Amino acid sequence: MGKPTGFLEFERKVGINDSINERITHYKEFHNLLPESEQIKQGARCMDCGIPFCKSGLLINGMASGCPLNNLIPEFNDLIYKENWDLALQRLLKTNPFPEFTGRVCPAPCESACTVSINSPAVSIKENERYIIDKAFKDGKIKADPPKYKNNKKVAVIGSGPSGLACSYLLNKLGYFVDVYEREDRIGGLLMYGIPNMKLDKEVVNRRVDILKNEGINFLTNTDICKDNQLKENVLKDYDAIVLATGATKPRDLNVPGRKLKGIEFAVDYLKENTRSLLNKKNSDNFISCKNKNVLIIGGGDTGTDCVATAIRQGCKSVIQLEITNPLPKKRLIDNPWPEWSKTLKVDYGQKECIELFGYDPRRYCTSIKEFIGDEKDSVKSAITIKVEWIEDRDGRTTFKEIPNSEELIDVDIVLLAMGFLGTEEYISNSFNLDLDNRGNIKADYKEFKTNKDKVFTCGDARRGQSLVVWAIKEGLEAAIAVNRYATDPPSG
Repeated sequence: MGKPTGFLEFERKVGINDSINERITHYKEFHNLLPESEQIKQGARCMDCGIPFCKSGLLINGMASGCPLNNLIPEFNDLIYKENWDLALQRLLKTNPFPEFTGRVCPAPCESACTVSINSPAVSIKENERYIIDKAFKDGKIKADPPKYKNNKKVAVIGSGPSGLACSYLLNKLGYFVDVYEREDRIGGLLMYGIPNMKLDKEVVNRRVDILKNEGINFLTNTDICKDNQLKENVLKDYDAIVLATGATKPRDLNVPGRKLKGIEFAVDYLKENTRSLLNKKNSDNFISCKNKNVLIIGGGDTGTDCVATAIRQGCKSVIQLEITNPLPKKRLIDNPWPEWSKTLKVDYGQKECIELFGYDPRRYCTSIKEFIGDEKDSVKSAITIKVEWIEDRDGRTTFKEIPNSEELIDVDIVLLAMGFLGTEEYISNSFNLDLDNRGNIKADYKEFKTNKDKVFTCGDARRGQSLVVWAIKEGLEAAIAVNRYATDPPSG
């Protein structure tokens, strides 16, 4: 697809980011798209590869290879090259209802599986996707399209993150009356409060939510069904099906001396309240400021990176990010062949900003926490770190051990725990008496999405555990199909 020789003629290009010194002064999106003439060339780089692994969505060694949504990537790349933007939009929306989200925050497993990437920079698939949808919004091509009929059946979707929105979107298209219940004050879940504004502007989320409202979906905020037993019973009685799309929101904690000191916070709470304060244009009651403070972030994933970038925008004095694992290699290793997800070291936006501002990469690998030390007011003032090494046992399992005499005392004023999540919050599963799997997620088979409770389904991170936005959308769409199958042919008795 595209121009057959395009990948030989044109270099990979992506849009230019705003300068670091400028962008750290605000929370606006800072990535700029290419001019249209250049984006057309990027579509031309998609080669006629025969078997497009980019759209496969395979799981290889537990990680996605290619697009989980099975986006018709070669087709929309070809249509970009041919400047047929309307048909490119149709092809994109055929599989992905929210490309404005994935085009901004997806890590692009499609590009790791791109055939061009075997020996050259991959086709800029993610950027092409975002360009199509952003251009469509700019040109007024994205409008509400309410369903033409209703089947008089009602579904309650609990949670309005990417999975809940995808599920409600398709159920509404299938003719169901859909009510979406959200415990927060705004719709969007992870999209609203879990991802900083500079990565995903909240107006982009609100714009999509407004379309869904105009298509007939009813949203109810500040409503936590799982904490209101009477409301829960009413929901069980009044709806034909319930979908729990509540996410994997139980943060992993750290069990070391001094953990209860003031100033040690979960990263998810820090990011949420910063965004809430930004949107309300005043600091929330739970706002956490890193201004003029030494910040320690424990965890090396996307959430940790978001904390680095947010702390810098708040005016922190210094920032250190601890990661207990070894650093990834700079290039693919022989045991990580194409088209597997490329497990290579990346310097993300937060680290780049730290390097520019402070002159160092904030990440310290193979480092763990031994203890936190407090001051006379029981606030954290320092942390003792220790180096670790990873060892493979006879069964091939890797464990770590502390390296003697490698302790280091560092000054800290704020500690942010960004060590991932341990499944759904207990009160949610307990409210419906749901079975859990061995990882703390709500138990339900893939493709069926049915829990052990009649009429109750689950999808997204609540079912599969902490994962990608693109997987959440995928599961939301498939859960809607499962609900429709159940509602049109309910079990007898």
